[in-house]
Amino acid sequence: MNSNNRKNGAPEVAAQIRRLILDGNYLQSERLPSERALAQQFGCARGTLREALNKLDAAGLVRIKAGSGTYVLYEPSADGNLVIDQARPLELIDARFALEPHICRLAVLQATSRDLDQAEAMLQIMEGCGEDMVLFAKTDTAFHTHLAETTRNSLLIWVISQISNVRTLKQWDQMRVRTLNAEITARYNKQHRRILSSIRSRDPERAANFMKDHLETARLSLTRAAST
Repeated sequence: MNSNNRKNGAPEVAAQIRRLILDGNYLQSERLPSERALAQQFGCARGTLREALNKLDAAGLVRIKAGSGTYVLYEPSADGNLVIDQARPLELIDARFALEPHICRLAVLQATSRDLDQAEAMLQIMEGCGEDMVLFAKTDTAFHTHLAETTRNSLLIWVISQISNVRTLKQWDQMRVRTLNAEITARYNKQHRRILSSIRSRDPERAANFMKDHLETARLSLTRAAST
């Protein structure tokens, strides 16, 4: 993977390394490349890289061993991969309905100012995407994953990472082409802003309700696309 011209933050770097691990580019018990090599690969500072690795450590995907390096813990499950491979986009939305409103409540309790500033940076990327729907979708996934990571709940982080895997499937790519456009992304951006603003204001139920509204919009968009 080549570094991008855009400066990568810890959530984006963590998402990229997570994707490489889940795709099998790094295997269980394998030592990741050095911090210097990874920072160069992903176009970030070493401090940012360390923060990204700490996120993956908290999610149970890697284990950081002082003086030794970072090692992959994730081991693919044949049954789990089958579930992911067969999952439909609407199933993804329904699973997110069950989790993400409560993730917003936990984010209100756990998210730091730094966490929220990182979320703000992702919103700015999405708002500046223009017609680049691939970048929007990638950053959208990173934003929702980041909210889960702010909970500091390793199990929730892991579950959300598994749900997000569905968005890498070919059928999801096809659905994205049919559902994402300037009008819907503008609406999503407004909803993301309301969610983040409510978390900043430490209003858990308002944040959860705005997340429900957002997911309902996404579900309706998918339903319409599936019926055409």
